[in-house]
Amino acid sequence: MKRISCFVPAFLIAPLLCNTVLMAQSRSVVAISHRGEHLHHPENTMPAFEEAVRVGADYFEVDVRTTSDGKLVLMHDGTTDRTTGHKGEIAKMTFDEIRALDAGGGAKVPTFDEVLDYARGKINIYVDVKQVSAKDLVEHIVGHGMADNVVMYSGRISKEIQDLEPRLKIMPEAGQAESAQRIVDLLHPTVLAFDAGDFKPEIIAIAKKAGALIYVDRLGPADNAQTWQEAIDAGADGIQTDHPEELVKYLREKGYRKP
Repeated sequence: MKRISCFVPAFLIAPLLCNTVLMAQSRSVVAISHRGEHLHHPENTMPAFEEAVRVGADYFEVDVRTTSDGKLVLMHDGTTDRTTGHKGEIAKMTFDEIRALDAGGGAKVPTFDEVLDYARGKINIYVDVKQVSAKDLVEHIVGHGMADNVVMYSGRISKEIQDLEPRLKIMPEAGQAESAQRIVDLLHPTVLAFDAGDFKPEIIAIAKKAGALIYVDRLGPADNAQTWQEAIDAGADGIQTDHPEELVKYLREKGYRKP
């Protein structure tokens, strides 16, 4: 039998390899800065958000709560104890009472309005809905012209948000496979949120089949280059991190975002 040569000229190999690399790196991955850049700045404050912008994050994450007089403010906990040293429950405090506190380094607790205004044209916002009505969220986000630049980790009020303003991107937690499928069937979200507990192949597959983006937390011990890459290889389209500057640099070096 005549042997058929499989020789490929060297001048053809380089373009083939280059095209393969480009195809592998054609997808983009967004960097989400958890509570702003909070390792060196007070969490959920303007300095933390400003630093997230400076280092090139695509989103910063905020936690939204409502004061007793109806003002939307940013704080992760239901009380002011940990971040301000003042004992108080946000839902039972007025805005003026909260505004008078020091959130760290002289920074004040910001309002959602202030952060929406600041972010417009600079960065997107990942909203963790803590204690706020769907109506208030929609009115504030749309009113500040940020409807296309916000995703909302919105839990039980996701459907209500969708009904009020279909343009807004809700981002339910994937949960287990059965709940993820129910969410996809009922809400048809464009983004699903994942953490270490539900970032599993069978649940990722449900999101991918539905055409939903996958934003996954990589916090604590899992917040490093090795686990970022593992998440990307498993299908992540966005990574929430406590190290935004390092993640942005990594994504640029690996070709997952433009320089």
